[in-house]
Amino acid sequence: MNIRHLGSVIIAVSNLEKSIKFYNEIIGLPIKNRRENWVELAKQGATVILHPATRPINTGTSIENGIVIGLVVGDIGSAIEELKAQNVPIYRDTVSHKTGKNAIVLDPDKYMISLFEPAPPDTAKQAQGFHGFAPL
Repeated sequence: MNIRHLGSVIIAVSNLEKSIKFYNEIIGLPIKNRRENWVELAKQGATVILHPATRPINTGTSIENGIVIGLVVGDIGSAIEELKAQNVPIYRDTVSHKTGKNAIVLDPDKYMISLFEPAPPDTAKQAQGFHGFAPL
């Protein structure tokens, strides 16, 4: 198998319009393609695809249902303040690591969105296996 890169992450959502508003208007991912029950959003890298769930979504956080979406941000402090101002639930406020700063917010279906601001290249010492998005 010759995988070149991750193409997309498909997220089953309970309310498509609510999720579009969250990922497009609040998080800021541009809509690249939209059909009746399929919305593709992307800035760079992998595409986030929203698709209506055919069954009820797990009501626990995504740490319980196995989904965490990682986004790299330029300034985590201002990102968290913007999200708080829009009443986005903060699962874990900003913590600092050797590799940068990380915080976790929840989307409308309680999927975890891990925000990561990398440390400047000259100070970051990448820990083995840690990429900045770990929810714990």
